[in-house]
Amino acid sequence: MSRIGKNPITIPAGVTVDVSSNSVVTVKGPKGELKRTIDPAITVKVEGNQVVLERHTDQQRHRSFHGLYRSLINNMIIGVSEGFRVEQELVGVGYKAEAKGQMLDLTLGYSHNIILELPKEIKAETLTEKGKNPKIIMTCNDNQLLGQVAAKIRSLRKPEPYKGKGIKFTNEVLRRKAGKSASKAK
Repeated sequence: MSRIGKNPITIPAGVTVDVSSNSVVTVKGPKGELKRTIDPAITVKVEGNQVVLERHTDQQRHRSFHGLYRSLINNMIIGVSEGFRVEQELVGVGYKAEAKGQMLDLTLGYSHNIILELPKEIKAETLTEKGKNPKIIMTCNDNQLLGQVAAKIRSLRKPEPYKGKGIKFTNEVLRRKAGKSASKAK
């Protein structure tokens, strides 16, 4: 049995989980509502205040789906009860970020500003403190969507290994390379 898939998911207070007959799981909570279609090979049952997932066969495909859907449903429950948050840092001279509603205006050292339209589910704010790098803070109840948008923003200017300039996650550790050392002339 899958080590992740066999663990039941505890439903916190204020969150409801509904499973329809056509394998659609709906999770409602104080932060919103999320829906996901589950593969028919996996059975989702709500027993009291727990969600239990079971698979019909022991095929490799079904074993991998077992743990996958358990994690996805767990993320849905966490998302509608607590929400998810991603912080990104802009490292570099002159790099700026400004949130204007659902638009994110980025100055990343190119000849023009990059204006990115965010999905309506994501709330973004920017923080610029004197002496510190600008930060982009995004919150959302959908972990998958939030991660996808954060990866898109990071891909606009990935951190380079010599000076570390670029967009990085706040808790990310970058591998730095040593630059060229000057040779000694004799």
